[in-house]
Amino acid sequence: MSLNEQSGLPEEQKQALRKAKRLEWLSLAYTACTVTVVAFVLGNSQAMKTAWVEDILSTLPQLAFLLAAVFTTRNSTLKHPYGYHRSMNIGHLVGSFALIVVGGILAFEAASGLIKAEHASIGTMQLFGHTVWMGWIMVAVMAIIAVPPIFLGRAKMKVARFLHNKLLFADADMSKADWSTNVGSIVGVLGIGMGLWWTDGIAALFISAGILRDGLRNTKFAVLDLMDESATTYDQRKIHPLIKELQDFLIQVPWIASVGIRMRDQGHVFHVEAFVSTTADSVSTKALIGLTQDTIGLNWKLQDVVIIPVQDIPPNTHARYSHHLTEQ
Repeated sequence: MSLNEQSGLPEEQKQALRKAKRLEWLSLAYTACTVTVVAFVLGNSQAMKTAWVEDILSTLPQLAFLLAAVFTTRNSTLKHPYGYHRSMNIGHLVGSFALIVVGGILAFEAASGLIKAEHASIGTMQLFGHTVWMGWIMVAVMAIIAVPPIFLGRAKMKVARFLHNKLLFADADMSKADWSTNVGSIVGVLGIGMGLWWTDGIAALFISAGILRDGLRNTKFAVLDLMDESATTYDQRKIHPLIKELQDFLIQVPWIASVGIRMRDQGHVFHVEAFVSTTADSVSTKALIGLTQDTIGLNWKLQDVVIIPVQDIPPNTHARYSHHLTEQ
């Protein structure tokens, strides 16, 4: 039996992490600019105010990622034997829960405005000697700032896939979908201009519902990871293919009759317990050490692997049996 003590990232992954940090800092800088610009054209539109708050909230996963990234490359210690990779999961949970709280407050305010039949008004301003309805400026601003987050989201998505980083993926997913918030605010503003006061409240509800949806979905995923759910892909859609790859690799070893895999997500990397039943009366320590090293070499995410010889494969594992056993 052997345990790999490495807890850092390979050089290629370190470079990807540095790129992710640059993208997050760029996102923060861009958001700071957009929040400042939108603050000057908010007016009395509830949809615009909700979109403005949503822009501010979008910095939460970015800040959580940058803070967590400080810890992930630290080596494991006696006090933290599994390393600090799960700081990403914690950041994921904290940021997601904040979205739920603020999204709920915004949804309540939007619904209250509709019930009270509050009529928002948008005034005019003098621009280059002409009287201009402020609504057109709002629409123009929201249309322009909707484009860059889409490209930032796509760039972050590629890095998130490579790093197996669910917090970065959640941020990228929200960035790609940010255009819907801007569209909602534009609809609300145009509705006010057409005399349809209720469209502003409905648009605000739509935006706050999107915030709540993101918060609830990502909180669920973060909690499941912290509860040691079987490792999934970065987008949480399916069991991670490394589980099957490990099964295929280990079952081909001549002295292994069956194998059961427990794989937990530690953040960037996985902790793996591989239970194996043997066809031999005894297995040497040298054979187990060699097999563990070969297993770790399959993928950079497999930094913490334990191979455990057992008589019977535990039922709560992803089990695989050799063909000659299943045919009997």
